[in-house]
Amino acid sequence: MQADYAIIGGGVVGLSIAWGLLTRGKRVIVVDGGDGAFRASRGNFGLVWVQSKGMEQPRYARWSQQSAGIWAEFADTLGDETGHHAALEQKGGYDLHFSEETLQATARKYEALKAELGGDYPYDVLGHNALRKEEPHIGPKVVGAILHHQDGHVNPLRLLMALAAGVRQRGGVVLNGKTVTGVTKPDGFCVRCSDGAEVRAEKLILAAGLGAAALGAMLGFRAPVRPQRGQVLITEKLPKMINRPSLIARQVDEGGIQIGATNEEVGHDDGVTQPGLSGLAAEAIAAYPALARAQLVRSWGALRVLTPDGLPIYHESREMPGAFLVTCHSGITLAAAHARLLPDWLERTDAAPDLEVFSEDRFAVS
Repeated sequence: MQADYAIIGGGVVGLSIAWGLLTRGKRVIVVDGGDGAFRASRGNFGLVWVQSKGMEQPRYARWSQQSAGIWAEFADTLGDETGHHAALEQKGGYDLHFSEETLQATARKYEALKAELGGDYPYDVLGHNALRKEEPHIGPKVVGAILHHQDGHVNPLRLLMALAAGVRQRGGVVLNGKTVTGVTKPDGFCVRCSDGAEVRAEKLILAAGLGAAALGAMLGFRAPVRPQRGQVLITEKLPKMINRPSLIARQVDEGGIQIGATNEEVGHDDGVTQPGLSGLAAEAIAAYPALARAQLVRSWGALRVLTPDGLPIYHESREMPGAFLVTCHSGITLAAAHARLLPDWLERTDAAPDLEVFSEDRFAVS
């Protein structure tokens, strides 16, 4: 099996890059793990989210904005091509606040970031009464919210289906259930799997999420990624009651309300806990009291992929030129950028985005 690119990792990040490269006429083989692997793509909150990102690094805010700005075109093209539509809804999202102090403090931070970005950071601060006009079911404990107009959400499982179908329809190969045991570079890259399969390619992309921690060393990467657990709850299907998503709750295209998520440093434990779920339920009811009457139908835990500073990593190996590490926490938000813009960086075209700030050199020990 010979390709221009071998991509290790078949989640949203790896498949978005694969689909983008295939649209450029490249030959791509994706090597994906088994169903028992940790899969952020199957357990995430489904947000296309700009606000709060890049507070300490404006380039990350701009990168998120670039992706959000092309998400609709990306979704339409992918959906029309495959028949699997990601159910994108992008009419803004809320950061809900239960105290006036935190609301105003956050607004001041956003105003500073807006200045850093040259004024391009469209948000409004809504008091309780203004918010209630937008969200009639909001509770009295919510003093207000920041409405960021570039935010939205999708059905992440539909997106994953669309990407997998799109990669195959464009001639890409997806090898599922593979465990990578080694990578060598005698003449191009050779990816070896535990079942004896081999994939050869001119270039290689490591987009294996938490798996990059173990695989990175053989390619010359530090790959300083760690897991963080997020637990979520799902309600029964309900009539429309939440118009825009927030970090507390969102109503999905099928009617259910997704409630989340925790932020827990528990290693590779992706289970659920009673305290975690109870805390989520209490906060959701405080925000939307009508949810106290909703039936819960399922819950799960999933592991985020985080770097030490929370920013993405885009890095080419010095030990093995042609090998790239791509990892991020916001795989859904950045899917459009990974599909439409990152191929220029991988191919070193004149249109390549400047991603130097996201090199893993920032973690070097002096």
